[in-house]
Formats: sequence, structure tokens, C-alpha cells
Amino acid sequence: MKHYESSLRSNSTVDQAQDAVTRLHNSVSQALSHPNDQTLSQAENSLQHAEEAVSHAPEGSVGGRGVDLTEDRLAEEKKRLALAESANSNTEQ
Repeated sequence: MKHYESSLRSNSTVDQAQDAVTRLHNSVSQALSHPNDQTLSQAENSLQHAEEAVSHAPEGSVGGRGVDLTEDRLAEEKKRLALAESANSNTEQ
């Protein structure tokens, strides 16, 4: 079913940004459950990719649809990543 659902999408810049933020969410979740240098590095890389994708999202949107939600999700993931970084620094002490 997932394949069918994804085939209905236009693969616009907004879709790509949403996908990047979803991958960021997964990376941050991993970093929160297993806070170490490797998972945090992966989450940081994912954050950079998501920020780049979100910055291009307005280019392919129709009337800005989906851009605000994607930006909000990105901001939330940045907060979660900060928590993961804090958890990692606490475990290293």
C-alpha cells in the first residue's frame, strides 16, 4: 500500500522536503534512543539535508501549500535533536 500511496505524489519540492524531514525524524528518534556520537552525526547530516530541501520547498509549491507544515516539522525536529545532543553530553560526563 505504501508504494501505491507514494506513486500518487507528484515528487514536488514540497514532497521531497517532507520526505527529508521524515528521514530527519527517524534519525533523531534513533539518536534519542541511542545517544552516541555516531547517531548524532547521522542526525546532524540528516538535518543539513532537510534544511536544504525545506529551503527549496517554496519553489515547487502551489500557493505555498505544505511549506508551512514542513517548516514547522523541521523546527520540531531541531528541538528534538537538541534534546538528543543534551542527552549525549550528559552520558559522556
